[in-house]
Amino acid sequence: MVQVLPPDRLSYGMQLPVQAQSVVFAEGWEAGAGPEDLVAVARAADRAGFAYVACCEHVAIPRRLAGTMGTVWYDPVATLSYLAAVTERVRLLSHVAVVGLRHPLISAKQYATVDRLSGGRLILGVGAGHVAEEFAAVGVDFARRGALLDEAVDALKVALGEEEFPEFAGERFAFGGLGQAPRPVQRPRPPVWVGGSSPAAVRRAAVRGDGWLPQGDRREQLPRQIATLRRLREAAGVVEPVEVGAIAEPVYVGKPGWDVGRRTLVGPPERIAQSLREYGAMGVRQVQVRFRSRGRAELVEQVGVFGAEVGPLLNG
Repeated sequence: MVQVLPPDRLSYGMQLPVQAQSVVFAEGWEAGAGPEDLVAVARAADRAGFAYVACCEHVAIPRRLAGTMGTVWYDPVATLSYLAAVTERVRLLSHVAVVGLRHPLISAKQYATVDRLSGGRLILGVGAGHVAEEFAAVGVDFARRGALLDEAVDALKVALGEEEFPEFAGERFAFGGLGQAPRPVQRPRPPVWVGGSSPAAVRRAAVRGDGWLPQGDRREQLPRQIATLRRLREAAGVVEPVEVGAIAEPVYVGKPGWDVGRRTLVGPPERIAQSLREYGAMGVRQVQVRFRSRGRAELVEQVGVFGAEVGPLLNG
C-alpha cells in the first residue's frame, strides 16, 4: 500500500544517511557505512510511518569543494530503485535531482521506471544545481541552468504523463513520435517538487511545481516565503494545491547523553512535536527531519521512537 501524503495534515519524511556525505550534515559513522546500513534506516522509516525517504544528487565534486562536500554522493535513480525493493509503503523522493544535466527523455525513462518498480511511490524532486564544474564536465551551460531547469520541468511533466508517445517542443528540448514504456503507475503523473529558496526557485515552484522544498530557510523566513509562493501561484493562474515543505533543525528524541549541538531540537516527544507543529501553523504540510546519531543502531532507534511517539502528536 502506497503512503499517501494527507493534504491538510503535517507529515514527516527524512533525508537518508550514507548516500550523501557532506561534512555539513553527515555523521562520523557514515564514512564506514554501506548499503546494509542504508537499507536498515529506510526500512525503519517505512515501519515508522514516514511519508518519504530522500536522497540527493551530485555527479562529480571538484577538488575545490571536496573538503566540504565530500565525494560520496550515491546516484539517486539507482539508490531509490534499490530501496524500492526493500520497502513497502514509504515514498521515494529525489531531493534533489539536477535534471538539467541530462535530456528529459533520459530522466523520464529512469524515474518512470522507479515509479513502476516501486508501485507508484516516486516523488521527483528537482533543483537547478550549484556546482559549475559538474555542468562543464557534461557540456551543459551553467549560466543558463535556471532557464534549462524550467524547460526540463515542463518537458518532464509531459514525458511522465499518461501518453505513451509524448510530444514536447521547447527551445532546447523537443521530442515526439517516440514511445516510452513502462509508464509510471501514478496518474496523471508522479508529483514534481521544486527545491531551492532563491527567488527564482520559489517562482519555479509556484508556477511549475506540485510542491516546494526549501533549502536553508530559517523558521522566521518561511512565512514570507510561503506567502510569496502562494501569491505567485495565484498570479500564474495555477489552481492545484501546492505541497509546502520545510527542513527542520536536527532532532534527537529524549536525553542524548552526548553533545548533539546547540541547534539540535532535543527533548521528550511532546516538546519536539510542539516545536514541529509551528511549521504546520505556517502552512507547511511536510517537514523533513534529520536525526543526530552515533551509529546505525541509534539512528534506527531514533526513527522508530519518532514515528511511535512524536508523529501521532504532530496533528493534535
